[in-house]
Amino acid sequence: MAESHVAAEACAALGASQPQFEPYAAREVALGALAVQRVLPVRGRRLIGPWCFLDRFGPLTFAAGTPMDVAPHPHIGLQTVTWLLDGEVVHDDSLQHHAVLRPNGVNVMTAGHAIAHAERTPRQNTGRLNGVQLWAALPDRDRHRAPAFQHVPDVPLGEAAGGQAAVFSGSLGDTRSPAAHFSDLVGAELRVHRGGRLDLPLRTDFEHGVLMLDGDCALDAHPLDHRVLYYLGAGRSTLEAASREGARVLLIGGPPFPETVLMWWNFVARTPAEIRRARADWEAHQRFGEVSAYQGPRLAAPELRRLAPPNPVS
Repeated sequence: MAESHVAAEACAALGASQPQFEPYAAREVALGALAVQRVLPVRGRRLIGPWCFLDRFGPLTFAAGTPMDVAPHPHIGLQTVTWLLDGEVVHDDSLQHHAVLRPNGVNVMTAGHAIAHAERTPRQNTGRLNGVQLWAALPDRDRHRAPAFQHVPDVPLGEAAGGQAAVFSGSLGDTRSPAAHFSDLVGAELRVHRGGRLDLPLRTDFEHGVLMLDGDCALDAHPLDHRVLYYLGAGRSTLEAASREGARVLLIGGPPFPETVLMWWNFVARTPAEIRRARADWEAHQRFGEVSAYQGPRLAAPELRRLAPPNPVS
């Protein structure tokens, strides 16, 4: 019997060895009342370091209901990283971890060979939701490891004249996140004071990208627009962020990822056969386990022949 086709997307590093300033507009994806900006991957830029996926959700203000409600779904070969600017998100997974994420904390889930999880707004909430979710592709040596979950309630802050950097993944200068990662990388929220200038040390072997989160900001005198990912290339040792009214900016980076990955739905793999097997296991209720804390049906896998981008905030 012939194997079915897998409409997966190949993602390879297109890292630049010199500084760049390339804009890539985000595209909007709707998940009920939740507005999601799909920032990465985009046409022409699939990876920044090991980071292979970035969604920006909110800012959203609501009086009732739970605008984020992503039913149980599977992952392989990646880490999910959830970072909030405002509001709350509940994480439940098939390892029976339960964690309520709030601003200044980070949730890092290592899918390894297989895990399932759900994310939702808790019933008791502030009526606000604002944040990002990222994926980091696991290198080949680590992508079949046992799954794990880590909740860090408060990430370290790097203080400097003109602002601070909340480092939720990897390290920036002397500030290092306690979250476990398996590639060199950085994930940080830069907070520039009103009228401030924040000078940041960067690793020259990293390629970097930035996304405006709130306020106004110029990087090395380049003004930033909202809903635009800026690819900065590599070879930078410093970065200057300046703001008139105050700003929050997402910074991500890492060495260009040395492996080509295949992305289909919520799977990061290397071959179509791995994706077929993972989909079959999910549909057969094998390998991934069950998210018993979630009340409601889980997500069904799309057809293999259809290009299946990740679920918003997945």
